[in-house]
Amino acid sequence: MTNTVSAPAKLAPGTLRVTPVGGLGEIGRNMTVFEFDGKLLIVDCGVLFPEEHQPGVDLILPDFEAIRGRLDDIVGVVLTHGHEDHIGAVPYLLKRKGDIPLIGSQLTLALVEAKLKEHRIKPYTLTVKEGQREQVGPFDLEFVAVNHSIPDALAVGIRTPAGLVLATGDFKMDQLPLDGRLTDLRAFARLGEEGVDMFLVDSTNADVPGFTPLERAIGPVLDQVIGKAPRRVIVASFSSHIHRVQQVIDAAAAHGRRVAFLGRSMVRNMTIAEQLGYLHVPDGVLIDYKKAKDLPDDRIVYMSTGSQGEPMAVLSRMANLDHAIEPGEGDTVILASSLIPGNENAVYRVIDGLTKLGANVVHKANAKVHVSGHAAAGELLYCYNILKPKNVLPVHGEYRHLMANAKLAQDSGVPAANTIIAENGTVIDLKDGVATVVGQLDLGFVYVDGSSVGEITDADLKDRRILGEEGFISVIVVVDAATGRIVTGPEIHARGVAEDDAVFDSVKPKIAQALTEAAQSGVRDPHALQQVVRRAIGRWVNQSLRRRPMIVPMVIEA
Repeated sequence: MTNTVSAPAKLAPGTLRVTPVGGLGEIGRNMTVFEFDGKLLIVDCGVLFPEEHQPGVDLILPDFEAIRGRLDDIVGVVLTHGHEDHIGAVPYLLKRKGDIPLIGSQLTLALVEAKLKEHRIKPYTLTVKEGQREQVGPFDLEFVAVNHSIPDALAVGIRTPAGLVLATGDFKMDQLPLDGRLTDLRAFARLGEEGVDMFLVDSTNADVPGFTPLERAIGPVLDQVIGKAPRRVIVASFSSHIHRVQQVIDAAAAHGRRVAFLGRSMVRNMTIAEQLGYLHVPDGVLIDYKKAKDLPDDRIVYMSTGSQGEPMAVLSRMANLDHAIEPGEGDTVILASSLIPGNENAVYRVIDGLTKLGANVVHKANAKVHVSGHAAAGELLYCYNILKPKNVLPVHGEYRHLMANAKLAQDSGVPAANTIIAENGTVIDLKDGVATVVGQLDLGFVYVDGSSVGEITDADLKDRRILGEEGFISVIVVVDAATGRIVTGPEIHARGVAEDDAVFDSVKPKIAQALTEAAQSGVRDPHALQQVVRRAIGRWVNQSLRRRPMIVPMVIEA
């Protein structure tokens, strides 16, 4: 669905305005802005990871344009949990205004603070836990325990005179969680009794029938694979999946193996998790990876990053033999994570590379080594039946996920008119239990490329794709400034084109003729002459070589 851009009217008194800025139609960039009585509350501020058609991009941020002139009105940023797609853009927001308070659980804030330290930002924080209520500006916030693939995740109830909104963050309903911390359905039921006016609910697995399997089902599989492995074991996972790392540590310890962490984010996050008591490591199990190479091959497990095929992450570098640890015959590699949409090709390239080196690669497709962190359709139906929300705004998912979630809401009795399929920038006003779409902001992607933020445009990315796929041709011609007659050239150089430069000899007379005709017509402007050159060689390359390379003509006056 593409909404027409339209500016919303001034917010009426006593009305809550809800604007998803990111996370709709995509897996990542989760960020929603709530406005009441002139004040703003932000829930989550995450990043999206680039796909193959975005070459050179490191991260993609939410478009802060919606709040650019209103940073002083922000009373806080609630962070539901510590995954990058919910906290990764916080440094870029705080670079604009450093004293915006961050609100979240102990682990979430510890992970954010470690990230901010790298950006030399010391944040103002408010640590909260489930069951706690806090008044933040005009927003009365209540925090509810939910389980996810990272500990300490929270849903947030937002009360204003306009009504009660419940935002789940990312969640599932694991009935036997590894840390014993259940999604608090009793709190959900209590909020349902009070009356939920709008429910913002995680859609990532809405099109998956049934229930998400239990995390604890993974432990025995990891134990079995590690127990049978003849040589080294390398496990790749998200650097924040503390429960999965705990299962690997337990399996390694049970089979007399030691564990070495690989990857900067893995080392950082697990150090924080152990210090705060979320990760329990038996004495003598951890070892520095530099010392690990002295151990026998059947006495080590490497816990690494790179489960999504990221080119610079540890596992990809191992597959390319660009790392100190080189997988080989008899090694076992376990990919203990899901595939984020868009990363499939990169992951399968890594699997192929490792298999070619002789490693036995165990992944989700051939063993039960990962379960999702998101509620499937059965769990979502439970939530709808418990809460009986007046209005539903599916969030956190691609378009098909949002649609599947809306269908579940309608199946459970929410009227279709009260189920809002929105996109990033859709402005929704809530008052007296009625939610109305009142506008659509024009929000785009903000690319981080090295040290530049927001300077790379879609046009630049298109140029990069052309350079990568079609090649580059430069044409240099020197013309007489007075007559327009060619003095030197045309000189043609090509890069990324299979043919030798000699192939362009046949087009040089065509370029010369086009320039002569332009000169006879009185054209002297170098920019206009460059376009003449571009058209002449472009037509020829397209017809003769069946290519559409980037063409950079230079016409120099002498």
